[in-house]
Amino acid sequence: MSKNRKIVIIGAGHVGSHCAYALAIQGICEEIVLLDVDNVKAESHAMDVADCVCFLGSSVIVRTGAYEDCKDADIVVISAGVPRLPGQTRLDTLGASMECMKEILSHLKKIEIPGIIITISNPADIIANYIRKEMGLPRNRVFSTGTSLDTARMKRTVGDLCKVDTHSVVGFVLGEHGDSSMIPFSHLTICGKDYKELKQEDATRYGALLEEKILERTHLRGMDIINGKGSTEFGIGYVLADMAKAVLLDEHRVLPASVLLEGEYGQKGVHAGVPCVIGRSGIEQVIQLKLTEEEQAQFEASCNIIRKYMENEIEAR
Repeated sequence: MSKNRKIVIIGAGHVGSHCAYALAIQGICEEIVLLDVDNVKAESHAMDVADCVCFLGSSVIVRTGAYEDCKDADIVVISAGVPRLPGQTRLDTLGASMECMKEILSHLKKIEIPGIIITISNPADIIANYIRKEMGLPRNRVFSTGTSLDTARMKRTVGDLCKVDTHSVVGFVLGEHGDSSMIPFSHLTICGKDYKELKQEDATRYGALLEEKILERTHLRGMDIINGKGSTEFGIGYVLADMAKAVLLDEHRVLPASVLLEGEYGQKGVHAGVPCVIGRSGIEQVIQLKLTEEEQAQFEASCNIIRKYMENEIEAR
């Protein structure tokens, strides 16, 4: 490992550059290295983020580099790929994303990577599974941000509907980082209280918390952003920075991540978003929520959709 906390970001587009910015702003590491097939773009983003550092309390180094930088990186972030177009699902990007991953793996396979690999590229669950298998690394060291962003959007939806700060909303989105994700409403609380109890006690404030509406808005928020400006970038940048912080500071914090399931939630051989304890070694534990029968069926249905596209990934190799 590097003497400094070092993060390499492969793919310096909208998402990769905002990951670098979020990491720099929060002072999470001492060195950020940007890699991209378009080296001029990567260098320009690195210089732009480095300018911000002049106004921060930290002295993080932001630069471009080469795949050799992964040899002593604490975290390698894979954010390369193609953006979703209006009307596309994340799963629609599989073919183009696979071509990017093949190119990246042609370099990474030549390197012994000692750190953690966090993937962002869509479709998130399938790409995480592909990278993990091809690199031959254990599940704790290769995972995706998964449903972390979905969870943030769910909390924001709940907060907006009842005018409560999102930090007071506790819950998770599980399954695919995409349109089949589900919300275990049996575990959704506001300030530690079951939201259904709050609805009964104060229908005026909490009556708008309808499960169908919360799930729909959670699914659509990403496409609303894409329709408006062409890409999502700020939210996922901070999702990555938050997850990197949990790793580098060994926080043992519970965050949603797309990890290989090995029997948890009754699922095997599939990456899906679930709450995990994350620390210096990556995924330390999968937290198993007790789901209702209906919720279990919804989660299984989402995993089956991921499996279907995993088969398409195998065909695309």
